[in-house]
Amino acid sequence: MLREELSLLVVIILLFFYDTFGSAKSLRYFSGTACVLLTAHIIYTFIPSENCSAFGGMYYGGPIMSVVKTILSVGTLLVFLQSNHWLNHTDNVIRRGEFYILTLCTLFGMYLMVSAGNFLLFYIGLETASLPIAALVAFEKYKQNSYEAAAKYIFTAVFSSAIMLFGLSFIYGTTGSLYFENISTDIVNNPLQIMAMIFFFSGVGFKISLVPFHLWTADVYQGAPTQVTSYLSVISKAAASFALMVILFKVFGGMAHIWQNILYGIIIVTITIANLFAIRQKNLKRFLAFSSISQAGYVMLGVIAGSALGMTSAVYYLLVYIFSNLAAFGVIAVIENKTGKVEMDDYNGLYQTNPKLSLIMMLAMFSLAGIPPFAGFFSKFFIFASAAREGFYVLVLIALINTIISLYYYLLVVKAMFINKNETPIATLKSDRSNKLGLCICVAAILAVGIISAIYDEISFLSFGI
Repeated sequence: MLREELSLLVVIILLFFYDTFGSAKSLRYFSGTACVLLTAHIIYTFIPSENCSAFGGMYYGGPIMSVVKTILSVGTLLVFLQSNHWLNHTDNVIRRGEFYILTLCTLFGMYLMVSAGNFLLFYIGLETASLPIAALVAFEKYKQNSYEAAAKYIFTAVFSSAIMLFGLSFIYGTTGSLYFENISTDIVNNPLQIMAMIFFFSGVGFKISLVPFHLWTADVYQGAPTQVTSYLSVISKAAASFALMVILFKVFGGMAHIWQNILYGIIIVTITIANLFAIRQKNLKRFLAFSSISQAGYVMLGVIAGSALGMTSAVYYLLVYIFSNLAAFGVIAVIENKTGKVEMDDYNGLYQTNPKLSLIMMLAMFSLAGIPPFAGFFSKFFIFASAAREGFYVLVLIALINTIISLYYYLLVVKAMFINKNETPIATLKSDRSNKLGLCICVAAILAVGIISAIYDEISFLSFGI
């Protein structure tokens, strides 16, 4: 019971005391210590826990929740590995510990979101995850882009939270409860409950960056430090997507015909608009921002299926997406930290001087585009299959057409690195060991996760048991 949360709290407390009372000399090893402690936490919680509940049913734990939390923790560890060089060499960060502690606090909030059995605990988890992210976005506080991005994020987050709370008040007013199990039995599809569901969906749609709740995404991704952007694009999105999926299944299952129709339109506009805007981007962080919006639309294909197979496909898709996107951001971080360049034109001829980084970026783009035999192909196949099985053939066809569009703009990056000529390409770069380790893990996962069928089978077994 609460094994994952208590273990993570121990890690946070240990790092807090280390950062507070450690000497200047000992703090040089803070990054390594944070990675080791988080790795120990992942190992300790790796085996899925049994079904359990706490706090009178406000908290609910189970095997699939444990798997999702482990996925989030692994993604956070990869972000930590990619952040070491940036934290050690930036002039604007006074204490490295703040970055790690704030990030783990957001992870703790996401744990609560994933295991919530009550809307009050869900909202506490959502705010615990959101508020520290605003501080992380503004981490490079002496740079205008960073604190401007933080202001945009926090104002939009506050507005979306207010809309969500308004919807939750309707739910409580019509059912007299905030417990998922109680609400599901009292759903009668009256107009007030439908409005409550729409308001709740709007609030979570902000976290996932679904259209039309996506307007903050590109500006915040561009202005935030690259490591924070990578965390926002994968970990935060994965937790919110899973939480939304569980709540729609458990609480609003009686309204499936309503929210499926809403999702139908949102998926189409999300994937299409994001793809069209991604083609126009020259800044790679903005490019990946619209890419992440598009990927969120694909995840929703598993949600709209409304079945255990849909949940399996969505969780598997999130697992693959974390490794693929972090590989791309890892390469961007290496180049930005060394040269400050983040424009696509800067990558012209990159293969001439940095063949390894170019190959990693190419694998990431291929996986995000869904090109076989990389993991992204299998994740897209399963997510399409789950939606098609429930009869959403036209929607799957539209998503497939958009996949062709996304293939075009992902290949633009590959073309810049391998084909475009450049008289003065980016000089040969050497990344630190922790970043190399993080990139190697991402590449191994991109190549292996799709082939090792036991991973999907295990997620499927746990999802059907929820």
